[in-house]
Amino acid sequence: MSVSGESRGRSQQMRAKAKELNDAAERSTDPEERRRLKEKARRLQEQSEQEGRMDDRGMDPM
Repeated sequence: MSVSGESRGRSQQMRAKAKELNDAAERSTDPEERRRLKEKARRLQEQSEQEGRMDDRGMDPM
């Protein structure tokens, strides 16, 4: 697999994990846990988008 393909795969995994965390936050009855999960999901989503932008430019994020 190419570096570009690996980066894309990582981005997809991060987006999937962010969705899982958001889903878990929605199910949580504890407001603090919900906030923590949503914040973690937001950070993962941002990181995924950043890697995607670097990949689109043909830059290696490493």
